[in-house]
Amino acid sequence: VQLQASGGGLVQSGGSLRLSCEVSGSSFPINSMSWYREAPGKQRELVADITDNSNRDYSDSVKGRFTISLDNAKNTGYLQMNSLKPEDTAIYYCAAASANPSSNYAPVQKTSYDYWGQGTLVTVSS
Repeated sequence: VQLQASGGGLVQSGGSLRLSCEVSGSSFPINSMSWYREAPGKQRELVADITDNSNRDYSDSVKGRFTISLDNAKNTGYLQMNSLKPEDTAIYYCAAASANPSSNYAPVQKTSYDYWGQGTLVTVSS
């Protein structure tokens, strides 16, 4: 199973980017996904997550600006980021859980994801 994150880049303050996270090779559909980010010198932060294909949650720092979605047919998740700010600059990581009954994913604690992707760098210039 591979989890490929993409869509990062350099954008000016106020601009938009859409990150993608594609899961390939999973025998079960992806039904939960989270996006984290890690800025230089800071701890990894949970930015957004979607659970059971419908329940969405966002950190206060991105609420109203970011939107998470999940395309089950493509086993791909997205993070639409609008009104970007310089403080959004970070490496963004996606993590996913599948509908496999053997999955150990804990949606409340946000632990034991089935898959983690490599990061994609987002840089917002002022």
